[in-house]
Order: sequence, then structure tokens, then C-alpha cells
Amino acid sequence: MAHVRTYRPDVRVGNWREDVTLEEDTLKDFLDRKERGELMVQKTGFLKQNILKQVSLSVSVGGAVCFGDVVMLVNVCGDNSCSVSIYADLTNLGEGPSIQAPCGVSGGRSLQPCTRNAFIISSVDGSAEGEPLRYNQSFALRTTSGFAGGVICCDLKCAKKSRLQEVIMEHQANFLSWWKVLHNDPHERLEHEGLPVPANSKVLISHCKTNQALAVLGQHILWTPYGKEYEVTAHTFLDSHKAERDINHWLLVTADPAGAGLTLLDHP
Repeated sequence: MAHVRTYRPDVRVGNWREDVTLEEDTLKDFLDRKERGELMVQKTGFLKQNILKQVSLSVSVGGAVCFGDVVMLVNVCGDNSCSVSIYADLTNLGEGPSIQAPCGVSGGRSLQPCTRNAFIISSVDGSAEGEPLRYNQSFALRTTSGFAGGVICCDLKCAKKSRLQEVIMEHQANFLSWWKVLHNDPHERLEHEGLPVPANSKVLISHCKTNQALAVLGQHILWTPYGKEYEVTAHTFLDSHKAERDINHWLLVTADPAGAGLTLLDHP
């Protein structure tokens, strides 16, 4: 009996039954959540698959932007070109097939038209689709229907980085979601009032309620689920000549009629 081993490595000690039951419950809970698509990796994949889905921009008719057109808002400021983009994370995913508002807005570095950076020029004064958008005429920027249904609003709250007026996406359209296009040259602004807005040309996007121009702040960096992006606010930045700076200038980008899925920015 002196050489009989009374203990072996496979002998279970302590609360071994509780540990086994806990592992089985954890595995069962993991498999149940995986079957329902509730895992974080599944939610992230679902979000990016839908919000980065390619969208076809409208082709400009006669060179003007019209109501109902799908466009991108692109700021070309040096090498830091960016587009107005909604950035939704897992907190914006609800039980339905769409993201939940309010949702943040940033300057995305991707210039490929997709759900998060393509917007519909929508009428707020009863103008019919197909009619040209005119300088100083109110309109709304509505996201494409489906996964990201909403409008771009200028909230009266402060942005996180710059503490200027925050720009967000909301589901309900109201006066805070009204914008107007102004000519980029303040000396020619008055004589262009009422004329059609040209596509793919530098303009100002001014908020109707606050009279502040849409701006992208390259010095305020946001780390979003889509990478390094910039903060977008509503604030007019003037230079020494009392003219708006480049960070307030935007292009209403449309599709290139000569290339499938291309924009005029794709040309040198």
C-alpha cells in the first residue's frame, strides 16, 4: 500500500461541478447569441455591410442640381478632401432594420458614394422633383431611404471637440434641418440669388436658422468605426478679406455621365 498513488492529475477538486456547469452555460449562451446574430462581431459586420453599401449618384441635367438628386457634399481643402458622412456605431443599432437617430456626422475621408455619404436634395417649400435648386432656396439633406433614413440637422448643442454648433442626423425633419446654398464669392452673392445651383462647383451650405455655414475642421480629429475622420460643425470662418475660408466651401458632387459608378472627382 505504500506505493499506491492516492492522487492523480485528473482528479477533480474544489467546486469542479460548478465550474463545469458555468462553462456549459457560457457556451450555450454564446451559441444562442450567435444564432440570433447578437455577437459584437456580427453586429459590426452587419452595420458596415449596410452603411458602406454602394449608392449611385444622380447625373446632373444641364449642369444644375435638382430636387431629388442624390449627391455627395465634398470639401476639397488641400490634400484633406472629405465628404459629409454619418457615423453610426453599435449604439445606433436597434431592433429594426435601420439605425436609430440621433446619429453623429463627420468628415469622412472616403469619396466613394455609399449609404453614409450620399444625400438626397429634398424640397421643404413644395418644389417638385426635377426642378432646379436655386441659390438662397431652402432645402433639406435627406439620407437615402432604407438603412439610414434621416435628415442632416444643425443642433443647438455644442460639438465635442470644437464646442461649436453640432451637426447630427435626426429622423424628423423640422426647421433645424433647413439649409440653403450661397455663392462662394460674397461679391457675386446678391446677383446670383435665384439662379440654379451648378453641380460640382464650390458653394456655401448655410443653415437657415442660425445663418452659419457648414464647415469641416481638419484640426479636430474623430476616431470613428470607419477610421480617422474630421469634425463637421455649422460655423462661418472668415479670412482677413471677410470672405469664407476653404473649410466652408463644398462641392455638390454628382455622377459622371461618361463613367459607370464614377464621379467627376475621379478625373484629374
